[in-house]
Amino acid sequence: MKFVYLFMFSLVPIFGQITYRGGDGPGKGKHIVFVASDHEYRTEETCPALARILAQHQGFKTTVLFGVDGNGHIDAGASDVKGLEALKDADLMVIFARFLDLPDDQMKHIADYVERGGPIAGLRTSSHAFKIPKGKTYSKFDFQYGGKEYEKGFGHQILGNTWVGHYGRNHRQATQIQLMKDQKDNLILRGVGDNALCMAGAYVGIPDDTFTVLTASQPLNGMTKEAEADPKKKPSPSTWTRHYKSKNGKKARVFHSTQGASQDLLDHNYRRLIINGIFWAAGLEDQIKGDAKIDFVGTYNPTRFGFGGEVKEVKPQDLADINSPLMPKK
Repeated sequence: MKFVYLFMFSLVPIFGQITYRGGDGPGKGKHIVFVASDHEYRTEETCPALARILAQHQGFKTTVLFGVDGNGHIDAGASDVKGLEALKDADLMVIFARFLDLPDDQMKHIADYVERGGPIAGLRTSSHAFKIPKGKTYSKFDFQYGGKEYEKGFGHQILGNTWVGHYGRNHRQATQIQLMKDQKDNLILRGVGDNALCMAGAYVGIPDDTFTVLTASQPLNGMTKEAEADPKKKPSPSTWTRHYKSKNGKKARVFHSTQGASQDLLDHNYRRLIINGIFWAAGLEDQIKGDAKIDFVGTYNPTRFGFGGEVKEVKPQDLADINSPLMPKK
């Protein structure tokens, strides 16, 4: 029985990546690829935690691609993400990245995925996922790209907003995630309670007529659920859906949340919001259930987010056991 369990749900490590094979569930037959390389918010913890939940409880095959250093260690924010060819047959890309300048042979797989109109779920810093100098092959993906044909790059063209700025004081003001009343019947909000606590501070969200805004972030005067709302800050749009058009004119689904730090997942209402959004982006909105199991798989003790302080000397193969801790402490 032990052997069967590991065969079905364990991670199969390849340099720089891990794959959960999944099992039975509404996601069976669907493949989700996570692109995880960010300097601050511990995407190397958020993404495998979500991947495990989606594989074990919901049946998806999930692959997590990490930024790595030359020795194969997970390296927060590294612009070397091997295995992106997995996007060729992916049913959904979940991206949580910041300021990447990938080699052309890696970036090509992301560009190809966008060109074919693959659905995308983006978290937090993915509004500024790419920082690519002018003159390079994929410079149009840069978060400040000035060309009119792809103005403000990937964040603006695909997710709806490029990096605009913090809204309140990050690391000092947590956020309360408020559900939009006019979206109470939206399937993505099924089973999601109001006022989830996210430790990541609010971003400035600027919606346009392509957005369906699902939640807003209310900055708090503190880092606990009991902290009072900042009376000087009205809620800012923080979760939305939209569509982008691929090169051939295909409309593709996008789900985006301006939160997503590893500590944010500890709030079960926020965690359900993200899981539901992933289901919607993957075209499985009819399978969203308000009581679906979203428990963590294995020990999840997220590291406090910030620049520096990430767990060092961890390789993807150290996460090969689906019940291994996230992250293992060296």
